[in-house]
Order: sequence, then structure tokens, then C-alpha cells
Amino acid sequence: MPKIFPIEQLDPRRFDTPDILKRLASSSRQLAELKGIAGSIPNQGILINTLGMKEAKDSSEIENIVTTHDELFKDDVLPDAFSSPAAKEVNRYRQALRLGFDQVKKSGLITANNIIQVQAELERNNAGFRKLPGTALKNNFGETIYTPPQDPNEIIGLMRNLEHFINEADLFNADPLIKMALIHHQFESIHPFYDGNGRTGRILNVLYLVKEGLLNVPVLYLSSHIVRTKSDYYRLLQTVRDKDAWEEWVIYMLEVVEQTARQTISTIDAIKHALLDYKHRIRSEFKFYSQDLINNLFNHPYTKIEFVQQDLNVSRLTATKYMEALAEAGLLKKHKIGRSNYYVNVRLNEILVGTSL
Repeated sequence: MPKIFPIEQLDPRRFDTPDILKRLASSSRQLAELKGIAGSIPNQGILINTLGMKEAKDSSEIENIVTTHDELFKDDVLPDAFSSPAAKEVNRYRQALRLGFDQVKKSGLITANNIIQVQAELERNNAGFRKLPGTALKNNFGETIYTPPQDPNEIIGLMRNLEHFINEADLFNADPLIKMALIHHQFESIHPFYDGNGRTGRILNVLYLVKEGLLNVPVLYLSSHIVRTKSDYYRLLQTVRDKDAWEEWVIYMLEVVEQTARQTISTIDAIKHALLDYKHRIRSEFKFYSQDLINNLFNHPYTKIEFVQQDLNVSRLTATKYMEALAEAGLLKKHKIGRSNYYVNVRLNEILVGTSL
């Protein structure tokens, strides 16, 4: 198997091809437009929470951890009444994403320790980097196609090099989107953890874009496109290892950014219109309108009385009256699990599930 070298040893000029530069220009335009429309939503937490849940589902699906939007949203609103191991594991992805985002915003850096903490939140263990040999990547036929570094000291050294590459802009003279593609491949090739490498690597993508100022909040999630092109993703990862075909990999990743940004713009635009529609309807039809109520309804695709009590600082009786009135008006749909009720934001759910786009 080919030895992994620090990626700063690549020649940045090899990525100055017409095909890459053309794709880079269009990807950058879409990303800038996404940054702008995301900034037009007053409460950024709405996007981080709702789109983060969607990304958690898609990213986990790549690793064959499959759940539905309904299961995921139920676990968020009634974790004790609803038991789905897959949904609980997917929700940990969202928690790991938020942890990583908070760290980047606080320090402006992405360190090896940050990455370890993200993976620990995902897997709920503190195993850290691999210390024992034996990890190998196999294809669908059980054949070993790639063996990542086995020596713990080599893993630590490569991750230290990757940390420098991520945080030291002068180390490699290339556009951040090209560097993101290189970072993702290097991380997946090092495969530093016993488990959770794919999902940690995809979280690392969006954290790097936030670190570089290309996004203010983590809303560009590449997993939905990777799910649709899964065979190309794994083929191109391996082609770099076998044939040094970095250019093909970079073009693929830039296309993923462009296509995902375009779809995310449509999703955010739909959320924005739905939010304004709910705001106007509640304000005109009910006496209990407040911005806190709107935030609650759009932070949680599925909400419950306790969430409303907490977010609006009202009694249980008052929160129940609000939810029942909104359900009667068709803005929410009431459901029951056991002895507990939850309320679905009809329009937001349609957008996130994809039936309205």
C-alpha cells in the first residue's frame, strides 16, 4: 500500500488547471450566495438546529446507520418515550457538530484535540487515536482495498501535520475550497480513529469552511450529495491512493460543494418564506404572538409543551392552549406517543423531508 505523505508536499500549481479553476469559480459563487441567504435568517440557531439534524441523518446513512426524519425528530422531542438506537446515534452527530462549531468560534482554530473531542462525542468513548494495528478498509466483497497507517506514532505525526495544514494559511498556497478537498482526503486516508472516521471527516469539512470565513454558521452539509454519488466518492478516494489522481478528486469535491450549496439555498429560502408566513398568520389570527414562539416552532420540527414552557416562560396550561390553537388552525399537527403529545410544524417538516421542494 502507498505511504501517506504530508499534503503540503503536493505542488499547489497542479490545481491551476482550467477545469479546476472553472469549477472553483462556480462553487465559490454558490457558497457566497449561501452565506448571504443564511445571514438573512434573524435567528441563526434555527438553521444550525434544523439543517444540522438533516445533515446528521444523511451523513450517518453513508455509514449504513439508517433512520427516518420522523424517527429522528421524535427522538429529539421525546427521547424517553421513543426508542430508536439509530435515531439516538444520529442525534449524537448533531451534538458533535455543535461542539465542533462552538470550539471553532471560540478559538478560530481546528486542532487535533478538537477533532478528538468531536469523535468522542460521536462515539461516546474516549479511545482517541488508534493505538492497535488491524484496521483495514474493505469493499462490498470483503476484500481489503486500503490499509491506513498502523503505527500509532505515524498516526500522531500525520495528524500533527494535518493540524498545521489546516491552521497555517501560508503552508500551502491554494484556495480554501481546494484545501478542504485535500484535508478531507488526507483525514480519511489517515483514518485515525477506530470508529467514526467518515462522520468526523464530514463534520471537519464544514468546520473548516467556518474557520476560513466562507460561512458564518455550519449550514453547508455535503453528505446528501455524497449519499447520491456514494460509489464515485469511494472510487475517487481510492484512485488518489492508487494513481495520485488528486485533480479528479478536487473536481468532484468542488462539484459537491456547488450542488449542495445550491440545494441548501433553496431549502433556506423555503424555511425563510415558511417562517414569515407563520409569523404573519399567528400575528393576525391570535393574541399570543411572540418572536420566542416563532423561534420555538422553527427550532424544533417537532415540539412539545415542555419546550414551549421553557422557551416562552409560560405555564403548562398556557403552553397547551397555544399548541392546541395552532393545531386547530392547521399550522401544527398533533400526535401522541404513549401518554405524551408532540406537535409537528407542518410546513417546516415538509421542507426538511423534501416533499415541498
